[in-house]
Amino acid sequence: MVILRAFLALLAGYATVAVLVIAITALLTRLTPEWVGTEGKPRPSYAFVNIGYSFVAAAAGGYVTTWLAIGNPLVNCLVLGIVVLAMAAMSALQSRGKQPVWYALALVAIMPLGVVAGGIVRLRVLGIL
Repeated sequence: MVILRAFLALLAGYATVAVLVIAITALLTRLTPEWVGTEGKPRPSYAFVNIGYSFVAAAAGGYVTTWLAIGNPLVNCLVLGIVVLAMAAMSALQSRGKQPVWYALALVAIMPLGVVAGGIVRLRVLGIL
């Protein structure tokens, strides 16, 4: 039961990250298509905003995972950070040559940090840290 709960906590955290990033990206693309830029070539200002809301979405995912986890919530949060790191790295490799290198590397670095930050916030709320 503990393993199933941990898996569901990870799944919920990752789904939170994915849904938030997809929803905000779709909203910005629909409302301000000229600002977003062309497919694969984001404008620098949009790239910084994207990095910012990706961090916030990752923090929300870390918070959700830590909130739903039982046992050791910090371990679950760190596992989600590793999963997000792997997914961001695969995305960066897939978009190689389409996006600026600094942008891809920033997303690879920022996403796991956001997950851990969200997990730490939840642990502070619980009074563990």
